[in-house]
Amino acid sequence: MEYSSALPDIREQLLLHAPVEKVWGVVSTSKGLESWFMPSNLEPVEGHEFILEAGPFGKSPCKVTEVQPPHKLSFQWGKDWTLTFELTEQGQDTDFTLIHSGWDADKLTEFGQAHAIVRERMEQGWAGIVQKLAQVVGQA
Repeated sequence: MEYSSALPDIREQLLLHAPVEKVWGVVSTSKGLESWFMPSNLEPVEGHEFILEAGPFGKSPCKVTEVQPPHKLSFQWGKDWTLTFELTEQGQDTDFTLIHSGWDADKLTEFGQAHAIVRERMEQGWAGIVQKLAQVVGQA
């Protein structure tokens, strides 16, 4: 059996009580992203390079890799990760899935911490972050 140091993707899924176009605006624009995640200069354009303002971890370079309005946005985050937002219409609601991939037990992040440790922390963090998204789209 071949050794794999890959760790599972983080997946967070929830039903948002808002139409898909509204959710798309909140997950695919810099203003929208800042309202529930982090400040950035994101633009939903394939190949667009932007910065996520990751607080104590500084500025993270990112690059948009896939845009399918209003259903999918993916971007590279730092040197190892990919973040994907998938949106599916469910009548007047939107089924939202966040996928954070690129985890590897043998790698360290740019700030020198083991992926396995950071993944554990971020898996818990994402659960709260997507709840914040639910609040933002519910109020906006």
